[in-house]
Amino acid sequence: MLLDTPETAETAPTAYRPGRLDAVRDAVDRIAALARHNTIIRLRDPGQMISYVAMPMVLMLVLKPLYVRAVDGGATSVVTGLLVMFSVFAISIAGNSILVERTWRTWDRLRVSRASATELLLGKTLPIFVVMVVQQTILLVYGCLVIGLPVPRSVGYVAFAITIWAFTLLSIGAALATIVRSHGELSVISDVGALTLSSLGGALVPLSIMPEWAQIAAHVSPGYWALTMLQAAVRGDAAGTLAPAGVLLAIGLVSGTFAVRRLTRGWGRSRLL
Repeated sequence: MLLDTPETAETAPTAYRPGRLDAVRDAVDRIAALARHNTIIRLRDPGQMISYVAMPMVLMLVLKPLYVRAVDGGATSVVTGLLVMFSVFAISIAGNSILVERTWRTWDRLRVSRASATELLLGKTLPIFVVMVVQQTILLVYGCLVIGLPVPRSVGYVAFAITIWAFTLLSIGAALATIVRSHGELSVISDVGALTLSSLGGALVPLSIMPEWAQIAAHVSPGYWALTMLQAAVRGDAAGTLAPAGVLLAIGLVSGTFAVRRLTRGWGRSRLL
């Protein structure tokens, strides 16, 4: 005859508690699932990505003679300048990848899943990160083969600069997506902001021929630090690459933290639209 006895610490069944490695594996699986989904969305509508590669290629060819006559190292200036300008335009792609979930009223469904706000942002933005890296790489290769950009002395410095700049842009785009209430607002802020910040930073007109007030104001623009970093990376200048990279990394971390905080607090819910 079996008797019911009270459970003790020795007789009670041990509940399964996932370890830290299991938790990390689950988080990676959730991020990968979100990234695959968003990669499919991007591949189904590649027009915007293609335009941000084709347009700077055309402008590089048209503006190269002017840059070569105006400043020393004109080929480097025109390639890196237009690369920075059109990579800033890609902020709208990052913002739209998050904002579209609110437009479709599916953001709340994602929020009630096991994925944290950080995992949601990573899953949404990783495909855009790859797009930005590919965009900048294509433009640099095109610049070397067609425009006359000197072959970078260190591929590692260039890869590092591209990675930092793409991270900063993604973080800014994610932060914008948690503030704006419509695609129209995001488009206006992205387009006007891209032209203002990139032009002020010397991406459209070389900084050396800009007015003195503009040369001073340029330091507040992320485009200025990106342009300085990329040109130093092409030259193989480690110190010139790391200093602006630190500034951009700080901007990216602040913007990314802001985006995560807003999403965690529920300010990104679809009911705000």
